[in-house]
This record gives sequence, C-alpha cells and structure tokens, in this order.
Amino acid sequence: MSRDTSGRRLGALGEERAEAFLRERGYRIRERNYRCPLGEIDIVAEEGDTIVFVEVKTRKGLAFGWPKEAIGRRKMRKLSQVASFYLKEKGLLERKARFDVVSIILSPEGEDIEILPNAFDLAL
Repeated sequence: MSRDTSGRRLGALGEERAEAFLRERGYRIRERNYRCPLGEIDIVAEEGDTIVFVEVKTRKGLAFGWPKEAIGRRKMRKLSQVASFYLKEKGLLERKARFDVVSIILSPEGEDIEILPNAFDLAL
C-alpha cells in the first residue's frame, strides 16, 4: 500500500470519527467532503444558527507535532475561499459562519480527539 493510499485511508477514518464526535456534541452535519472549483472542505455543519466549516486533521502519533498545527496561512486562505463559495452557492451569505478544527490522534494506545471552535477567521 502506498503512503498516499494509507494517508487517504487515515484521513477518511479521521473524518468518520470527527463526524460522530460533532454529532455527539449537537452539530448537525450538512455535508461531508464538499467540493467546488476552488477546493474542498472536510465537513460543513450547523451549530445553532451558525454554519461551521470543519477541517479535520488526523495523525497516527505526535512525531510530526499536533495535527491542529498543520493548518498554515495558505490552507486558511484556501478554506476561506471555499467557504465563501459555499455560502454564496447555497444562499447563506447572511448566516453567521466560523471555522472549527478537529484534531485527531489515532494511535495504538487509543484515540485523542480535540475540537478547536472558531479556530481561525475568514482569510481572503
């Protein structure tokens, strides 16, 4: 199995865990893996009257640092562009929106899931 295939499988598993984690906390999932010409957002959800764009970062351990640390300015800008496209496409521009990050460590010792609500601001 190639490293890329292994990474995609780990990412998909992380997204499944994140979706269940969010549902347990009262989020309503609108879409998973929303794609548009500008890119992709892992999960689009609602919490109360707020649209929540969720980036899921999954790792097998901490050898490369915490998953949440893997989101740089470039990624934030890309997610902001996709989120803006989504809100416009769905006619939701008047709704409150935010970005959450779900950080997941899946190791032989177990799993550690953390959510960072309002992790960053719209960065266009």
